Amino acid sequence: MQSDAVKSIITMIRNELNRNVDDKTRETSQNFFKEPVNPYGVKTATVTMIGKTIYKAIEIKEKALIFQICEELWKSGRLEESFIACHFSYYIRKSYSSDDIFVFERWIENYVSNWASCDTLCNHTMGEYLVMFPEHLTYLRKWTQSENRWMRRAAAVSLIIPGRNGIFHPEIFAIADCLLTDPDDLVQKGYGWMLKSASMADQESVFKFVMERKTMMPRTALRYAIEKMPQNQRKKAMEKA
Repeated sequence: MQSDAVKSIITMIRNELNRNVDDKTRETSQNFFKEPVNPYGVKTATVTMIGKTIYKAIEIKEKALIFQICEELWKSGRLEESFIACHFSYYIRKSYSSDDIFVFERWIENYVSNWASCDTLCNHTMGEYLVMFPEHLTYLRKWTQSENRWMRRAAAVSLIIPGRNGIFHPEIFAIADCLLTDPDDLVQKGYGWMLKSASMADQESVFKFVMERKTMMPRTALRYAIEKMPQNQRKKAMEKA
């Protein structure tokens, strides 16, 4: 059951989203997704501003309260509400505890239904959480075996920012191997993006990884992985064996 505080904040968020609907954004939102989404039609920058403003206005930012708010926002199935849930869960990152992995895993498995919600949650909340609790990197390997495409994509995109910062590269290569021949193009793009991010910190290791597996990697993943590399390396990677 929602507390009065949760109800009040949810109502405030929804009122602000409704007040900021942009007709053109609403009409074109679906164009960015293959799967159906349920948007208000609010510009991304405005959604971020709404979330930040309302979060600042919350007097007592206890993790339990924020997680309740996030849960209700996720349950709605509305695109912009999922973004605000992602922002709220990241804003309380200093309060994360080890067992929060079960909360984040449940959100991904039960509520994430598009790449934008997946990436917004995993790039920031999950990425920060794993830096704080690296012992839970093992969950990502489990996610790679899920029937849920968003769990499999989450296993990769949770390591985007750590990879860019030169962290967890052995695990990044292990996750890429687990997802190497995944038939889902959004999973392929996810792990290709993860490798591309890692290449910004260690280009040669990622290039070696790609060259050793390029005959098995789907072209979609391969193109993403080598995108930031010099032209001569991109050419070598794309050459047929």
